[in-house]
Amino acid sequence: MDANWDDLRVFLTLAREGTLTTAAKALGVSHPTVARRVQALEKQIGARLFERLPDRFVPTSAGEGLLADAETMEKAALSIHRRSAGLSDTVSGVVRLSAGEAMAALIARHLPELCGRLKQIEFEVIASHTLANLSRREADLLIREQVPELGGIVARKLGRVAYAIYAAHDFPVDRPTPAALAELPWIGFDDDHSYMPGQRWLQERLGGRRPAIRGNDWLVLHEATRAGAGLAVLPCHLGDRDPALRRIGGVLPEVSAEQWLLVHRDLRALPRVRAVMNEVVALFQRERALLEGRS
Repeated sequence: MDANWDDLRVFLTLAREGTLTTAAKALGVSHPTVARRVQALEKQIGARLFERLPDRFVPTSAGEGLLADAETMEKAALSIHRRSAGLSDTVSGVVRLSAGEAMAALIARHLPELCGRLKQIEFEVIASHTLANLSRREADLLIREQVPELGGIVARKLGRVAYAIYAAHDFPVDRPTPAALAELPWIGFDDDHSYMPGQRWLQERLGGRRPAIRGNDWLVLHEATRAGAGLAVLPCHLGDRDPALRRIGGVLPEVSAEQWLLVHRDLRALPRVRAVMNEVVALFQRERALLEGRS
């Protein structure tokens, strides 16, 4: 057999995605191209690699056998790609940074100074709750609240983010006692995002009731609070700098989140990635008082 890596990559993607349409979308090619490449690979191997079911493609026993070898080749190809990127000795190019929307907003506010310090670097800032795959170069850097248990990931602690209760200036809060606050309308995350900081604390204060208004994004909660829809637990770096909001009480000692900067070990020595890492670390040091609710 003399199959090339491109054919095996198509086979591997179809095995993972299950349909020609989703595999084509993942690969950025046409539907017929995927079918043609798989048929060519089957002809080279001399065996059928997929069962063509009505709704999906399922690997045959021969396909299952090839799958493990293809995954090994993929790991090697990704490692070569990452290591080849690290051979550059210039502080230039694109650096892709992924963070949750609140942290992405913080980075975005400081992009003018970051771009001024790193004039040859193009920034891509991606706001997402999903953990981007550093091994596949879906991102060069991640800012996350937890360090995933994944091989090859290097983590550096950036600092701690504090949270507090916020309301619009004209939102009526007569008595800021826990009992009185619990009777007011609240804004929080939906059930799929109940793991977000402050949501368990809020559910306990509301006696298990869900917030009257729910969203899936810190910036949605922020805007709804600004509009006077209710109270919300927000990161202090969002709430304290907004003149349309006022803090109700102090920082919540029970609610905080550590922030970590994650990079793949094969990329941490890449000059442009290292330069952005250093600037992000310095930014968090400069903004420490704001992040910790002490501004």
